[in-house]
Amino acid sequence: MSEKDENVVEEQVFNVPLARAYTSSVRNRMPSVIRVLRSFIVRHMKTEDVAISKEVNEELWRRGVGGSPRHLRVRAAKAKDGRVTVYLVAQGESTKESA
Repeated sequence: MSEKDENVVEEQVFNVPLARAYTSSVRNRMPSVIRVLRSFIVRHMKTEDVAISKEVNEELWRRGVGGSPRHLRVRAAKAKDGRVTVYLVAQGESTKESA
């Protein structure tokens, strides 16, 4: 177990619905998507300190400012200090731990 893994207290996988951001205009959609993602993680992980990883940010911006995805599968890891970091779930990554 690495030092990075020892710092993680709680880890969950979420399929975050981002369709609520589609009520805003195309030019304001990506900032709205970021707000929806942050509010979802704050509500489900019970903390205000949320960091979005570079890979999640790149996936959101892949199709430009107006072409954001309707939902996104992410992994949220909560550290001992209460900070939650949001990572992208890989395409073939299993969400259940094998026995």
